[in-house]
Amino acid sequence: MASDIAWTEGPTLSAWIYHSPRGAAAGTVRLQRLSQKGAVVVVDAATVTWVRGAHRPRLGRPQPGTVPGPRRASPLGVLLERLVRADGAAADDLARLAAELSDTGMTVDFLRRLRDDLVPDSSALLVLSLAADFDEVQLVIERGRARGDVQLAHVHLGNEGLAAIEALARTGAASDD
Repeated sequence: MASDIAWTEGPTLSAWIYHSPRGAAAGTVRLQRLSQKGAVVVVDAATVTWVRGAHRPRLGRPQPGTVPGPRRASPLGVLLERLVRADGAAADDLARLAAELSDTGMTVDFLRRLRDDLVPDSSALLVLSLAADFDEVQLVIERGRARGDVQLAHVHLGNEGLAAIEALARTGAASDD
C-alpha cells in the first residue's frame, strides 16, 4: 500500500470497486465517516451500481452538496457516464476520453480497468479528493481488501488534472442541454 501515499499530496481520483452491487453503498457510508472526521476532503463522489439482470448500471451521487451550483454537472458523474454508456465500449471512445483527460494522469489503461471492472453484480465508488489522511483512509481500505470485497484504483491528478476533470464536467453538461 506504499503507493497509496500519493493521497496525501493533493487532488486524487480513487475508485473503490466492489464485487457486489451493495458494496458502493457501504463504501459511501465509510467515505462520509472519513469526511466527517476530516480524514478526507471530498470534492466530488459518484457511484455506479450494476445489479445482475439489468441492461445498464445505475449511476448515483452519494454527496449531492459536494459540487456547488444547481446546474453544475458532477465531474465524476460525467466520467462514469462516458465509461458506461453503450458506445463507451469502443477503444476509440476510451482513447478520446484519455486524450481529453491527458493532464490528469488517467491513461487508456486506467480508464479501461475502470470500465472493465464495471460488470453486472458489481458496484464502484469514485471519489475526487483534495487531501486525505493516509493513515485513516488506509484503515478503511485495508479492512475491505482483507475481506477481498474491494479493489482500489487511484491516480494522483495534480492541479492541472483537477481543472481537466472539471472541464470534462462542463463539456458534459453543455452536451446535455
